Amino acid sequence: MYKIYINDVPLVLAGAPPAERAPTPGNERLVARYPGKPKFLLNYIDMLEKSSRWQEVTLFWPNPDKLWSDFKSHFKWVEAAGGCVFNPHGEVLLIFRRGRWDLPKGKIDPGESPLQAALREVEEETGLSHLQPGPPLLHTHHTYRNANGKRFLKRTHWFRMGTDQTTLQLQHEEDIEDAEWMKIEDFLRSDRPTFNSIREVLQRARQQVS
Repeated sequence: MYKIYINDVPLVLAGAPPAERAPTPGNERLVARYPGKPKFLLNYIDMLEKSSRWQEVTLFWPNPDKLWSDFKSHFKWVEAAGGCVFNPHGEVLLIFRRGRWDLPKGKIDPGESPLQAALREVEEETGLSHLQPGPPLLHTHHTYRNANGKRFLKRTHWFRMGTDQTTLQLQHEEDIEDAEWMKIEDFLRSDRPTFNSIREVLQRARQQVS
């Protein structure tokens, strides 16, 4: 199974249809069978780029790896990495960028491993240089378009990290306006704007220590 966030809505590529769930108001899910033609996928990509109506969309086919390959053929592939950084009090560092709370991350440079890129990006965006790398958390996928309308599919590798450093130096040229240490539970219970993919990363980090 593969999950890709398009316009912050998860598109799930699966080998079989999901188990039926009881419908609830405002909780709309769409399930469809993939007919094996890559151009068919553009209908769903366009739909999700233009609308936030659906909470989740699932496309299924007996060969999910081929479905994933067909989906990727419509995008330029980008690799990125980021960090979920904890202080000694068990608080995670979130940054505020372009109207949403986020985690520090960025593209992997040639020759870098995902962990090396994650450590570098965290240091560049937050000023934290005393980082203790921890285990990998998960990787997420999301799509976006550039100014010319070209579609990109980004895979971000996420790592847990620790630090005892308290002084931050935010990278304002990357549109980072603010940063705050927060308990994951408090953040997830709040109504602070963020991305669903970031919620997924924080939930995994919380599970890892529970």
